Amino acid sequence: MPVITLPDGSSKSFEHPVTVRDVAMSIGPGLAKAALAGRVDGKLVDLSRPIRDDAELAIVTERDEEALEIIRHSTAHLLAQAVKELFPAAQVTIGPTIENGFYYDFSFERSFTQDDLKKIEERMKQLAKADNTVTRLVMSRDDAVTFFRDLGEHYKAEIIESIPANEELSLYSQGTFTDLCRGPHVPSTGKLGWFKLMKVAGAYWRGNSDNEMLQRIYGTAWRNKKELKQYLHRLEEAEKRDHRKLGKALDLFHTQEEAPGMVFWHPKGWAIYRAVEQYVREKISAAGYQEIRTPQIVDRSLWEKSGHWGKYREDMFTTRSEDRDYAIKPMNCPCHVQVFNQGIKSYRDLPLRLSEFGSCHRNEASGTLHGLMRVRNFVQDDAHIFCTEDQIQDEVSAFVDLLFEIYADFGFTEIEIALSTRPEKRVGADEVWDKAEKALEDALNAKGLEWRLQPGEGAFYGPKIDFSLRDCLGRVWQCGTMQVDFSMPARLDAGYIAQDNSRQVPVMLHRAILGSLERFIGILIEESAGALPLWLAPVQAVVLNITDRQAEFGEKVAQILQEQGFRIDLDLRNQKIGFKIREHTLARVPYLLVLGDREVENGTVTVRTRSGEDLGNMSVGAFAELLKEQVARRSK
Repeated sequence: MPVITLPDGSSKSFEHPVTVRDVAMSIGPGLAKAALAGRVDGKLVDLSRPIRDDAELAIVTERDEEALEIIRHSTAHLLAQAVKELFPAAQVTIGPTIENGFYYDFSFERSFTQDDLKKIEERMKQLAKADNTVTRLVMSRDDAVTFFRDLGEHYKAEIIESIPANEELSLYSQGTFTDLCRGPHVPSTGKLGWFKLMKVAGAYWRGNSDNEMLQRIYGTAWRNKKELKQYLHRLEEAEKRDHRKLGKALDLFHTQEEAPGMVFWHPKGWAIYRAVEQYVREKISAAGYQEIRTPQIVDRSLWEKSGHWGKYREDMFTTRSEDRDYAIKPMNCPCHVQVFNQGIKSYRDLPLRLSEFGSCHRNEASGTLHGLMRVRNFVQDDAHIFCTEDQIQDEVSAFVDLLFEIYADFGFTEIEIALSTRPEKRVGADEVWDKAEKALEDALNAKGLEWRLQPGEGAFYGPKIDFSLRDCLGRVWQCGTMQVDFSMPARLDAGYIAQDNSRQVPVMLHRAILGSLERFIGILIEESAGALPLWLAPVQAVVLNITDRQAEFGEKVAQILQEQGFRIDLDLRNQKIGFKIREHTLARVPYLLVLGDREVENGTVTVRTRSGEDLGNMSVGAFAELLKEQVARRSK
């Protein structure tokens, strides 16, 4: 007679084994109707799963966090069923959930078209409306192999053959379709209604380029109409804000096949880059960092000693000269240790903060390259802090203050923080890990910050804190990091003389705030839709004349403002003023200074903003003060 304990602490007793659905019905028919699955003793199961012993049970409805995963996985099966009914010769392979949706890979004799996607999506809607019951079956591995081979599903049979022979497998059937899956799934297809197929792409079977190229159909699925509509709206906004399109339209940068994953910065884009870099340089200098510069190409022996040659060799660009192997640095840390190692260091020299805008190269797969967001050559706002174990917490605390101040100046105030602790495979004694993890945790708690724990997700050499930005579209970008390293300083013979005259190995803190400057600028472009705040705008104001009579005064105005350090353009073309205003507005120039005969006579400028606001007539000095005030406020 199982006793079921519910989340509110109440319990229900039953005289015989019951299913999760039975329990939901006993609570109320409304809950049973809304139920998608159950959580029995912490494990997600189907509504049909029997409960024979005492257990804790929570009924999962669409309001619960787990609902989206269940809905999306079930919708992937709905997609596969629709494809099989429309294209019986297609073979199914795998169909997992991904962020915001799902995909399913198929082997088919021809490429799926956009018209095919429309037909498939329409068939999915019909199958959802049919509200077919989803049934779970249990089968031995060998029987499952036979079952799918008899169906002609050779890929699915191959997947099952790789599973140990003594395992029982679960299969899910709905209507005419059966698929291998751990589950759980929704109780019937009628629970699936808010989805959309997005695109078709190629994908190698089992991710191996030696295998057949399959067709991957991507889709998105949500709990209700509102969520689906909001997501599609975000996609539309993201398309408008795509930094690659804006980079071309605003003449900021470009990439080309002759240098894949590497950026050609144009004058306006480089002005943004320099503004970002110089700002960060000033902030970290004031925080006690000393800037250094290290070589681009370093002998293989250093990378072997640091451990990178063994772990990252495939991602490194290499070259050879005079019978010596070299690597173009994929990261700066081993070189920073070399700077630390020059001369004898005392405990009085610690903490030592070394920073570098280090240019790194990583051999990313060509298929993953994406504008500024994923490149092969990038510059990090990198720094390493050499300190004692007792100094970790203070250094982390100071870093967090600096990071939040810099993010706020760029306009980001929603920051997500994650603390990753020791992984199973690691170096260093447990007592040292205890101390480092506690130092990171205490530093976050002392500031009253909300953070989430990621057990086992730390680096092999130490725990870390990751800082992620949430942009105006709700997207999350991991940028900043603070990592504690017990391994590399010892591997590379770093040491200092402690207060008791013993030689000790320093702790090495790896830290970055923006991460890759290229990627961060891409984020800024998309966040602002190209309308960067004044202090970052490549052109802060443009001087426009109405007729040739204002040309000389226009040159004078531009020169006065340029001499004060502002980025000013001068447009004296023989074009109608309306045309010029429109062109520079589309170029997202923050201020347009219009000059007519009255302005020349009074020595003033008429000021318009890129949003179309008329700020009226003001002196050149007053406008300069306006710029100074806004630049000083940064993005606040």
